[in-house]
Amino acid sequence: MPVQRRSFLKTALAAGAATALTTFSDKVEGQVAAAAKGMAMPKIKDVTVIETAPAGSRLTVVKITTDQAGLYGYGCGTFTQRADLIKPAVLAYLKPLIMGKPVDRIEDMWQMMYDSSYWKNGPDLNNAISGVDQALWDIKGRMAGMPVYQLAGGKCREAVDTYAHADGREIDDVIKAAKGYMAQGWRHVRVQVSLPGMAGYGSAHGNSVDSFKPLHDKPLFEPAYQYRRGLELLQEARKQLGDEVELLHDMHERLTPNEAVNFCKAAEPLRMFFLEDPLSPEDNAYFRQIRQNCATPIAMGELFNSPHEWSPLITERLIDYIRCHVSQVGGFSPARKIAILAELHGVRTAWHGPGDVSPIGHTAHCHLDLCSYNFGIQEYTPFNAATEAVFKGCPQMKNGYMWVNEAPGWGIEIDEVAAAKYPFRPGGLNGGWGELRTLDGTVIKQ
Repeated sequence: MPVQRRSFLKTALAAGAATALTTFSDKVEGQVAAAAKGMAMPKIKDVTVIETAPAGSRLTVVKITTDQAGLYGYGCGTFTQRADLIKPAVLAYLKPLIMGKPVDRIEDMWQMMYDSSYWKNGPDLNNAISGVDQALWDIKGRMAGMPVYQLAGGKCREAVDTYAHADGREIDDVIKAAKGYMAQGWRHVRVQVSLPGMAGYGSAHGNSVDSFKPLHDKPLFEPAYQYRRGLELLQEARKQLGDEVELLHDMHERLTPNEAVNFCKAAEPLRMFFLEDPLSPEDNAYFRQIRQNCATPIAMGELFNSPHEWSPLITERLIDYIRCHVSQVGGFSPARKIAILAELHGVRTAWHGPGDVSPIGHTAHCHLDLCSYNFGIQEYTPFNAATEAVFKGCPQMKNGYMWVNEAPGWGIEIDEVAAAKYPFRPGGLNGGWGELRTLDGTVIKQ
């Protein structure tokens, strides 16, 4: 073939390829433009608060409605112990701040709300912010047609491993309950036993003991009795349940710092999954003593409000599991940052999941658990029939694993008519915790 002809063919082929590429590029750009044509970013049209108590605990959910028909989202702002404070915090302070804002700028809006009160890191404001933050993530997921975990990087696992709560008046009752959970497929069980004659934690009050003569008529608690009883429970549980089950136990900040150090050290041979909350947040410095004295895994964080509380424990590797109450720290956005910080320092997650978290909050836990590489375990509290009637699409439990329903956003719809059937019913302390005192009348942290 003559050189001139070969040159002509090469030129023609190159021109054809360039034309095809340009045509393809134009086609793609045209498709994108057509898909986005006329779609202005939705803005916040209204903010409302849903208050309901289908299982007794007072649940608070924020609903954000946009100016796009049918587009809205839900977020958990539940603070049961001070439930009446969250609705006005949202409506009187946050709503005027965010009305008319575009819904896509979640981080920007979080920072704006966080700074708006000047004094920061309080549980009332944090829970209110959480309601808005989670609702915005729900909206973003609905807009994308994806579950929230997909927006945060996608799954690291198929489902969420959980632990169940086994408790009882006597140690044998606890062992029996734990065996029941194990038979249902749970691999992790938290064990708690009552304290005879006192108001223990995590189980029914113990039988009365006439030998105690407290100098008051309030609920009684003595740390030394709890120390001995708790250790006896763990020893018997390991003996009777074997080595295959993972044991957890909540100390609930009720021992003195020195007793807490000793308890963690004494529990080390029992090879626990973790001991929860051995110290109150005021005593965080004692975690260094625990770490220096034993290798018992420690979980901490459900009472934390501020980065000043969790950051040192994570970065100094003084705990093994971070278990913040997600709405208490401000919602999905800061919790995701906590998980990433923890991953970088070898600390795993174990978000606080009691009955005083709404199903929206529990679902946010699940999405964090699915997309966080350093997931450890998730606390599980079952939903009753009334709760599932209000919150359509709750995560489902199968063999000790929680499964989300894969619908866009959180995948939950709230029946507000059903929710209204279960209004808040304040008791004597309006949801707050009562006093707990030692024999001589000293108040105990709980």
